[in-house]
Amino acid sequence: MTGNHRHTNITRRRALVVTGGTVAAGGLAVTGYQSAFADTTTETTATAEATATAEATATAAATSTGACMTLMSSVTEGPYYLDGALVRKDITEGKSGVPLTLRLTVVDATDGCTPVKGAAVEIWHCDAWGYYSGYTTANPGGSAPAESEDGSTANDSTYLRGYQIANANGVVKFETIFPGWYTPRTCHIHVKVHTGGEKEDGTYEGGKVNYTGQLFFDDTIAEEIFALEPYSRHSGSYTTLDNDMVYDGGGASSGLLTLKAVHKADPSKGYKGSLSLAIDPDAENTGAGSGGGGTPPSGVPTGAPPSGAPSESAAPSASAAS
Repeated sequence: MTGNHRHTNITRRRALVVTGGTVAAGGLAVTGYQSAFADTTTETTATAEATATAEATATAAATSTGACMTLMSSVTEGPYYLDGALVRKDITEGKSGVPLTLRLTVVDATDGCTPVKGAAVEIWHCDAWGYYSGYTTANPGGSAPAESEDGSTANDSTYLRGYQIANANGVVKFETIFPGWYTPRTCHIHVKVHTGGEKEDGTYEGGKVNYTGQLFFDDTIAEEIFALEPYSRHSGSYTTLDNDMVYDGGGASSGLLTLKAVHKADPSKGYKGSLSLAIDPDAENTGAGSGGGGTPPSGVPTGAPPSGAPSESAAPSASAAS
């Protein structure tokens, strides 16, 4: 890992974060996002203990049946990967969109689905219009406003990227938004599972990548989300799961998330997504150069990743770093 998060430059977006600015884009306010996750940000000790007990019980039940889930197949990391993502729970940085709470459980498929405590789970995905941080000039296909028009407080180098370290039950949780799409891909989130490294300078260093994959969304739910603001401002041909170049139709073992609406009658209130990642801790798969992930449509910059990433202490909110 190479990212340097001690740079002191402040972008136009970071200045808004530091000064406490709150800007809503596409009609979905940041305060709405925060209220949707009120149960996670104000979690009591009793709730935390109950959650941990439930997680441990679920893992034990899966193990006792002797039926461990299928080893997850690694796929390409895709064209938008950047080193040096921050260790944090909230990766939104003010990006507007439908809230998504993501709960992933890392288990050892070679040892009866025992939890992989301390595994570092890294995710990254595009914003509501199909733009990735670090590649904000890359055309997402179809017709979409420029990324700079979203009005958010996000840092162009780091938004919607982050790590979390698995607890004793192998569980990590992220707070993010439902990703948009870019041509020719379906809606997805990239994921890597690392072991053997450690948190350093606000990111995760060393160790090895055991698994590189992608997480997918049911077409019906995705299309419902894309009819809402700000997603609806990106028009064009959306690629369904059946036509995607990476998703192979294997359901959960191929990365298909289980999704639950926060409010069934109002999808704009958000979703909770979950999946177990069954890995081989002795394996190594970076996903680099493995093909099948598609190339950026156009305009992707070359050379080193952008500089000016914030330090962990400059995270956009108190809940962002953990």
